[in-house]
Amino acid sequence: MATNNPYQHYQANAVQTASPGELTLMLYNGCLKFIKLARQAIETGDIAARNENLLKAQKIILELMATLKMEYDVAKSMMTMYDYIYRRLVEANVKNDAAILDEVEGYVIEFRDTWKQVIQLNRQRQYAEGGQA
Repeated sequence: MATNNPYQHYQANAVQTASPGELTLMLYNGCLKFIKLARQAIETGDIAARNENLLKAQKIILELMATLKMEYDVAKSMMTMYDYIYRRLVEANVKNDAAILDEVEGYVIEFRDTWKQVIQLNRQRQYAEGGQA
């Protein structure tokens, strides 16, 4: 499906050419975007926008859960945190509570920042080994 919008074309190309690690980073950033939009909707009393954005954030958390390789102990710990984040997003939606979003946003930022470091370390390792980043 072709698009005339250059930004949409750029976004589609970025997703199609991203590594699995970069895709995970995009998911974290998308989740943070939707949390921020939901917080703004709570502040303005826009129930529909709050619900829509929190549902999108929840779907991203579900996608992150689905990609975990449960044979690793770290994945089991991440699953526990993702489950908690998911339940808190639902609760924030039901209770119309921006404070819950503040808490959840902090966890997602920590995951995102840690993931960024993993990507950077992997690139440095590949470069040191003479490979491509």
